[in-house]
Amino acid sequence: MPRPHVVLVPGLLCTRDLFRDQIAHLAPQAEIMVGDHTGHETMAEIAASILAAAPPRFSLAGLSMGGYIAMEMAMMAPDRIERLALLDTQARPDTPEIVARRLKLNEMARNGQLSAVSRDILLKLFIHPDRLSDERLVGRVIAMAEDTGTKVFLRQQAAILSRPDLRADLRAIACPTLVIVGDADALTPPDCAREIVAAIAGARLEIIPHCGHLTSMECPDAVNRLLDEWLERPQS
Repeated sequence: MPRPHVVLVPGLLCTRDLFRDQIAHLAPQAEIMVGDHTGHETMAEIAASILAAAPPRFSLAGLSMGGYIAMEMAMMAPDRIERLALLDTQARPDTPEIVARRLKLNEMARNGQLSAVSRDILLKLFIHPDRLSDERLVGRVIAMAEDTGTKVFLRQQAAILSRPDLRADLRAIACPTLVIVGDADALTPPDCAREIVAAIAGARLEIIPHCGHLTSMECPDAVNRLLDEWLERPQS
């Protein structure tokens, strides 16, 4: 019996290390591909490029920006997506306040302050406050930002800022869908996850306790267990 294919899509300023624990856990049972979300400035272009590189049929999971991309992919190629997992993401557009914050971060990055963007601003939004003293976790998050670099960060920000409001379109998604969110996610809180679940028929919501935005890194065992169950669900 052929092994299933799983495509993982990371978030803003994140690399494949975002899913390090999931890749190690799923590798014995599935073929894993990490989508490249670094080369384009619109969600549609990123989604199309990942679809072009992906196998004909696959299960798809994305976190945060990766979730925006995954939803776009699911609507662009519904016949190719067997299952969908959306982690710590949202379908709604940014508020004016969040847009203003993104533009400020862009300005800082252009002025050579990407390290300050990641360490002083985004880190506190990415992980649970109780984990800010976890030097290993913090080091991994900062290393992902450094590996991403300023040029890619600005491209990713451009794609996020120009993304469409997907809320009305989610009803078209028919594949089995799992939505995961940390209960203390400061960027895409549980209400955003509930909004997605309400729009996608049969979607399942899982809220991970004592966890922030980067569920795959903060609570890898919980996420791995949920993804195991997700992969066992019948295909669309």
